[in-house]
Amino acid sequence: MARPRIVIVGAGFAGFHAARRLARLARGAADVVLVNPTDYFLYLPLLPEVAGGVLDPRRVAVPLAQTLPGVRLLLGEVDGIDPAGRSVSYVDPEGRPGELAYDRLVLAAGSVNKLLPIPGVADQAHGFRGIPEAVHLRERLIQQIELADAADDPAERQARCTFVVVGAGYTGTEVAGQGQLFTAEIARRHPRLGDVTPRWLLLDTADRVLPGLDRRMSRVAGRVLRTRGVEVRLGTSVTEATAHGVRLSDGGFVPSRTLVWCVGVRPDPLVEATGLPLTRGRLTVDEYLSVPGHPEILACGDAAAVPDPSRPGEITPMTAQHAVRQGRLAADNIAASYGVGRRRPYRHRDLGFVVDLGGWQAAANPLHVPLSGPLARAVARGYHLLSLPANRARTATDWLFAGLGTRPVTQLGLVPATAVPLDTAAPERVHR
Repeated sequence: MARPRIVIVGAGFAGFHAARRLARLARGAADVVLVNPTDYFLYLPLLPEVAGGVLDPRRVAVPLAQTLPGVRLLLGEVDGIDPAGRSVSYVDPEGRPGELAYDRLVLAAGSVNKLLPIPGVADQAHGFRGIPEAVHLRERLIQQIELADAADDPAERQARCTFVVVGAGYTGTEVAGQGQLFTAEIARRHPRLGDVTPRWLLLDTADRVLPGLDRRMSRVAGRVLRTRGVEVRLGTSVTEATAHGVRLSDGGFVPSRTLVWCVGVRPDPLVEATGLPLTRGRLTVDEYLSVPGHPEILACGDAAAVPDPSRPGEITPMTAQHAVRQGRLAADNIAASYGVGRRRPYRHRDLGFVVDLGGWQAAANPLHVPLSGPLARAVARGYHLLSLPANRARTATDWLFAGLGTRPVTQLGLVPATAVPLDTAAPERVHR
């Protein structure tokens, strides 16, 4: 008899860890196929360090073929699912359509940038969901300071040295922290700029930075950023974006050439296209991660509305911690459906969070113990090294050289602005 085929859609945190666990549990008894647009798993938490010139982009790109032995990688973008026929349709990198049958399906399509109907944002802003966006931002920071150095008009020089980040959540806070240090270092290499200091603004409609995290972490992050000169404007957002600046909700106008959009994420459009039941825009699943009426389909990570056992009536937030655990549980429950192990509901314990603010500054609360400064930075880097499935030695080496003040500050021109539109439909398509 033919071996059963388990298809996993998406190689984000949930999909990657589901594939890794299934490769071990299946042990040749089933074909595990991972469908993903790229041949790597993106370690998103370190992406701000790529934009800040600390890490080479390859450090956050974990090769799937190397780290998932026994898993078949199918490069492609899933554009349809037929639950009745138990098949998925996809388009490969050369635009050729294909179809793949499955016996079990894990939907881990992840999330994409959340767009808001604000005039000009889709045209002027850039998101921060993948390597192309991080590389583009890094080169734009260098470019704008170099163009400011070449300009004679004081107003133009200041506008080019002004950078606006919208969204003071995890990503936006780290982007502002890393970016401020990076641009300050670049500016020091351009003495002609004189007294023009790079200006950073971090905007959010919330009443504090990191609104979804512990308040002590919020206070630490806000204090560090403000001490460095970052203008943290709370209760404020953008009402219009133009090629020459942004208009704010308080009526002010900030001349700038760089707008970074870190407002949040929404489930990948594939989720809605499945036609399966949704809860708050995410696939409805039970505590076992199964889609009601389709026990052969499991969903996890940002794509799934997983009931949160610690908050009755709520669903788990879109975090890497939940995605990793749910991916592993999806693998375990699929294995259980074939008689290996037992089926279990989703349970979790919050291990805390780390926020790297660049330099020697960070905020962390491992196991709910509040930390800040160099100790928190050590915890943050230790956590990331343990969580990285590959590239650990190279990542540590990059950190060492960055600590010695050797960040490369040259443009390579690899990712033009047209390649990273804000309305990216998936975090890793290059046109994630």
